[in-house]
Amino acid sequence: MKTTNNETSSTEGTVTVSRAEYEELKRENERLSNENRWLAEQVTLARKNKFGSKADKVSDEAYEQMSLMFDEPEAIAWVESVQEKKEVAVAAHSRTRKTGALKDIIPDNIPVEVEEHRLEGKDLICEVCGSRMTEIGKTVKQSLKIIPEQVIIHEDWYYSYACKTCEKAADSTPVVKAPRDDSILPGSYASPEAVAHIMTQKYVMGVPLYRQEQELNRKQIMLSRQTMSNWVIKCSEKWLTPIYEELHRKLLQEDIIHADETALQVLHEPGKTPQTESFMWLYRTGKYASHPIVLYEYRPDRKQGNPKAFLTDFAGYLQTDGYGGYNSVEGVTHVGCMAHLRRKFTDAEKAAPKGTRSPTISTAIAYCSKLFDIEKELADLGCEERYARRQAQARPVIDEFYAWVLTRNASQKSKLGIALTYAKNQMPIIRNYLLDGRLEISNNLAERSIKPFVIDRKNFLFANTPAGADSSAVTFSIIETARESGLDPFRYLEYVFRKAPILSHLDNNWVTALLPENAPDTCRVQ
Repeated sequence: MKTTNNETSSTEGTVTVSRAEYEELKRENERLSNENRWLAEQVTLARKNKFGSKADKVSDEAYEQMSLMFDEPEAIAWVESVQEKKEVAVAAHSRTRKTGALKDIIPDNIPVEVEEHRLEGKDLICEVCGSRMTEIGKTVKQSLKIIPEQVIIHEDWYYSYACKTCEKAADSTPVVKAPRDDSILPGSYASPEAVAHIMTQKYVMGVPLYRQEQELNRKQIMLSRQTMSNWVIKCSEKWLTPIYEELHRKLLQEDIIHADETALQVLHEPGKTPQTESFMWLYRTGKYASHPIVLYEYRPDRKQGNPKAFLTDFAGYLQTDGYGGYNSVEGVTHVGCMAHLRRKFTDAEKAAPKGTRSPTISTAIAYCSKLFDIEKELADLGCEERYARRQAQARPVIDEFYAWVLTRNASQKSKLGIALTYAKNQMPIIRNYLLDGRLEISNNLAERSIKPFVIDRKNFLFANTPAGADSSAVTFSIIETARESGLDPFRYLEYVFRKAPILSHLDNNWVTALLPENAPDTCRVQ
């Protein structure tokens, strides 16, 4: 059988197609191959997500790839140092051996309660000769006492005084009353200690209000979760929100801000179903700020207008994880996260079918690891010296990494393709950490700050109302800022709730006086 040009022809055992048909078949075959590889990746990744380790580990092959990207002397030196780390035994560290004794698990300032057990009367008479026995020594048994929180009814008695002389001689009698302290919540039996305790249990210890209610009920104290919720929300609005707003103002004056966000479910959000995700946003100071500030903001969505509004008037470095919503913030220098970039390639490594190895993945991870190794070496340096050393050591590596990434390609649907696309898009802002010695190579600082909320979310699961979510954001902010400032959350909250009602009537600048940075030593972790 024969046909004209551009038509199919065949002989026995052979099929001949046109050039156009051949190219189309070739493209289809490539598409199906890419699709098969992608499906294999998903199966492998699903298995490893379920059964494998979650840590980002660098394979030995990644280190070997360094010889392909650096000058030979540098590559050899670095590979040898890695091998040396593997082969040379680490010298033993000097450390105190824990004996398991009580003195090893408690601080020195814990009070000691002594109860003496002595023999008296006839018990001191010797059974052999009938003489009175003499004390010759003692045996000490130690035990750890843990006393649950005490519940006390506190009464303030305010006495009134009248002049009895005037009462007899005058038409009216002067009456003077002892000055009454302002209450944390007028008309309520809430105390600074009680509200501080409830907040600390909920936001530090992760104990939801319903479990606090149950614990109190077991002690025959019928304090409802609704009452506790009202206390938390009202005290947050009245006393903590002004402090939050002042911290927000001070944050915008900083040179460096780290940002992140995480999902939150709010059951009764107007215009939304309970299943719709809302978000808790996190903004905090850099590592070298004089006074740490950690702020959360609840928003009903993940729209780019949220960080833009919160960071209005900020003009410094903004370090994030690469989420595009932060690009709406104008007038700042955006800084990316190398940890997220590396994670994309480690995900691709995990997704690779068993027994396969990608030199591209290994090389990318090796570049990232080299940059992190440099940061470890510079960790203890001052900011100016760190900046100078980065220019000499890190900049050549990241420049070469960027140039290499631009030459790599892979299927867009594959994990490797996703990693390469992310690297190409993010590299210009990731390398911005080289601009200032105070900047970090990653956004891990923000991730660590949002982790307490993520952990607590596993306990309370959701917020009931937007007001509750706002209250949680404010309270979390005050507590985490206090913790970063070396303060004990309970002591600091109790101090604020005790002083705020008094100072708010005496001083227009009462908020400044109650900032974590101005807290007394009695609020500090002992």
